[in-house]
Amino acid sequence: MRIGKHELALPILQGGMGVGVSMGGLAGAVAACGGMGTISTADAGYLEPDFDKHPFEANLRALKQEIGKAKEIAKGAGMVAVNAMVATVQYTDAVRSAVAAGVDAVVSGAGLPLDLPELVGDSGTAKAPIVSSPRAAKLILKTWDRKYHTTADFIVLEGKDAGGHLGFDEEQLKAGTCPTLEELLPGVLAEVRPYEEKYGHPIPVFVAGGVYTGADLARYTKLGAAGVQLATRFIATHECDASQGYKDVLLEAKEHDLAIIHSPVGMPGRAVRTPLVERLEQGLRQAPRHCSRCIKTCVPAQIPFCITHALIEAVKGNREEGLFFSGSNVERLNRMVHVRDIMDELMNEWRVSQ
Repeated sequence: MRIGKHELALPILQGGMGVGVSMGGLAGAVAACGGMGTISTADAGYLEPDFDKHPFEANLRALKQEIGKAKEIAKGAGMVAVNAMVATVQYTDAVRSAVAAGVDAVVSGAGLPLDLPELVGDSGTAKAPIVSSPRAAKLILKTWDRKYHTTADFIVLEGKDAGGHLGFDEEQLKAGTCPTLEELLPGVLAEVRPYEEKYGHPIPVFVAGGVYTGADLARYTKLGAAGVQLATRFIATHECDASQGYKDVLLEAKEHDLAIIHSPVGMPGRAVRTPLVERLEQGLRQAPRHCSRCIKTCVPAQIPFCITHALIEAVKGNREEGLFFSGSNVERLNRMVHVRDIMDELMNEWRVSQ
């Protein structure tokens, strides 16, 4: 399918996972198979030797390196994207740096990316918001049309079963009363249609959150989606950039081990119930030991824990202090595989289910 000036061979996106979980290795492997691999811009430079003293510079330097690595692995196949969180202080610089480095697409969520067209400019980089409701899609598309005379190249509709930060009410998530992807998709497709007509090109909508199989892909494409985005399933791959310790936590987790937490980003999130999460559930505070000023709204003296520290410790495999984000299908992870195994299985199941 056509996405902006790019051609995407397979209707599969790999969701961005930070800190350090989806970097150049994983994103490049997905793109090499014909899908869209996504690098998370969140503290991309956490391994750089000057990260503690100069986090902003380290992040942008590492982001450029990871995009180059992914492109080299992909060898011209698929697409290489970045996921940039609106809530981060470095959002603007990260997007501009990624565009300058030649990234194929910018996918943006954790807030409303109302100024994304300005940051991407006329570079030819595809732009896509992550939304969790038709209302959010309507606001973003209307703003881009009115202010920048442009529209989205594609949209990611992320449902309640996704891992990481979620665009839903925390109490509704805990009560299980959030709308399903099947309920949300028709409304988003309806919001997209007028802009497809106005700008003369399709705006593919990819669904995410709880997607795991080729049968899922077939079900959603029959409902009008262009494809799907998966994230958690790609963690249990040899190409995933996280440590084996990180992968083992998810491989061992069961559905009852998942919890909804309140993130310092200001949004709820789904994560594995580790000692850190258990302490948070008991009302205990993990005072930040160091602040890299990563989140716009963060007040270090008030937050229950430092999300940067927790995510960095997780990607290293530290079960005691790490925050291990996960989607609802974590229990289905049972062995390590290669990215190509997943991509081939998804496409074969999709063809059988059509």
